[in-house]
Amino acid sequence: MIDSISSVPLLDYSIFSGDLADCARADKTLINTINQYSFCIAEEDAEFKSALQESDILLPDGVAIVAAVQLLNSQKIKKIAGAELHHFLLEDLNKKGGSCFYLGSSENTLLKITTRLSKDFPNIKVGAFSPPFKPEFSDEDNQQMVQEVNAFQPDVLFVGMTAPKQEKWNFQHKEKLEAKIICSIGAVFDFYAGTIVRPQPFWIRLHLEWFIRLVKEPKRMWKRYLYYGPIFIKLIVEKKIQNLF
Repeated sequence: MIDSISSVPLLDYSIFSGDLADCARADKTLINTINQYSFCIAEEDAEFKSALQESDILLPDGVAIVAAVQLLNSQKIKKIAGAELHHFLLEDLNKKGGSCFYLGSSENTLLKITTRLSKDFPNIKVGAFSPPFKPEFSDEDNQQMVQEVNAFQPDVLFVGMTAPKQEKWNFQHKEKLEAKIICSIGAVFDFYAGTIVRPQPFWIRLHLEWFIRLVKEPKRMWKRYLYYGPIFIKLIVEKKIQNLF
């Protein structure tokens, strides 16, 4: 972990409590996000949990995480979604004339991303690579992915392979990757490409982004919110009760 990062504890995790400006660092920085779903999955997956715990910055990407921090620690922090991090870093790179690389998703999605980015942020040098779509990568796959990134040497590496695959991969390969900032941002690839539409800011301000995503994609999202949501609440309430006695 990077010592100067502002954070607050949440059970076994150190949750980022600073401003987005703190994410644009000179050190090699691994940035992940955590929400109630990834929190619960990590309880069942030790490798995933370690990857989250070893993040240099672990963003609170969910109102449930923000609420849990306030309940257990009486501290207010802001929700910071992966999409907000993505936009902030692109603005910063555009000002500096920096570079970024997108690793993950399909060739079609990457083409839409790079096409849009060239218009939105013309001062950014951008590269991309679509790895094979498979449950597990071979050693050859991993070597090629690292080589593609290192040949470009981006200031920021955005990785989108869905959780927990992306977090594990980034943690395993962090030291081999020649990138200053490494971000696991999953669905943001589709949001920025326009293949999935993120809920409007109105719903985000009301803390109902999760509900709109559930309504739009019930088959994919129901378990994330309706099954793991109560499990997360139970874990947090049990911890709160333990702290009282």
